[in-house]
Amino acid sequence: MNARKIASGNCCLPSSGRNVSEPVPLVAALSGQNEDVSLVLIRGGTFLMGSGDPAAHPLDGEGPIRAITLRSFQLDPVAVSNRRFSRFTAETGYVTEAESLGSSFVFKGFLPQGIHTERGSWWALLPGANWRMPEGPGSSFEGREDHPVVHVSWADAVAYCRWAGGRLPSEAEWECAARGGLVQKRYPWGNELMPDGKHACNIWQGHFPDDNTCEDGFVGTAPVDSYAPNSYGLCNMVGNVWEWCADWFHPSHHARATFDNPKGPETGDARVIRGGSYLCHDSYCFRYRVSARSSSVPVNSTGHLGFRLARDG
Repeated sequence: MNARKIASGNCCLPSSGRNVSEPVPLVAALSGQNEDVSLVLIRGGTFLMGSGDPAAHPLDGEGPIRAITLRSFQLDPVAVSNRRFSRFTAETGYVTEAESLGSSFVFKGFLPQGIHTERGSWWALLPGANWRMPEGPGSSFEGREDHPVVHVSWADAVAYCRWAGGRLPSEAEWECAARGGLVQKRYPWGNELMPDGKHACNIWQGHFPDDNTCEDGFVGTAPVDSYAPNSYGLCNMVGNVWEWCADWFHPSHHARATFDNPKGPETGDARVIRGGSYLCHDSYCFRYRVSARSSSVPVNSTGHLGFRLARDG
């Protein structure tokens, strides 16, 4: 098989992808109810998806606003943590794609001394980086057991969800949950970024990408239950880490999708990711809004991309 170049998304994602010449061998995940986290039941109904927000990137396909009807579903109140992912790999022997391929994308501010990005890039495909060693060889997630697991590909997230007796949320489910019952608000808590002058999510403060003042208390990821939950009891639906969704990405997905429990396009080159991350700043990436969309090719893994578990209601 010829090597194929895999391009990734945009904005605060790597601008180039990895070369993959052969399918990555993955250890099959066991199936079963192997989770001890109580999911939140979100009852079926209709909500307004999308937005006409002037901050929306025109190529993201964020609008138009449309009424979407969903069946009841359950969603993880927090992103899957390093501790929970460790249990999964210990019980199944699962090997992530980054481990099999031998590298993953690390943001330039977290690279080991002497390692540099290509000119104009914020990311390096670092040998040895994976979920166990988020900043490459010599690093570990010790002390970050309750932080979201990162450096996981779409297939890794799906494998975990299957083991846990669930699945990834659809994009529509994710947005409905993130809104927490609010109608056409920018954030899970309303329209004001810092209600009462307090930080409500983990994003970049300062001048990206070289000066992070860490006013919110975090230089990278934060614990999965940081900050107050939305009215559905869900934490960190924006900021902290991007989250994989089940759907293929297309900028005009709404034009071809049903408005009844939509599942996205049948095929594609990239999967939907939602929520933004600790690297987002409104000077270049205002995607830490509940309606904002982005994408990444399924094989890519980065230090700011994780996921949460969903189940049918």
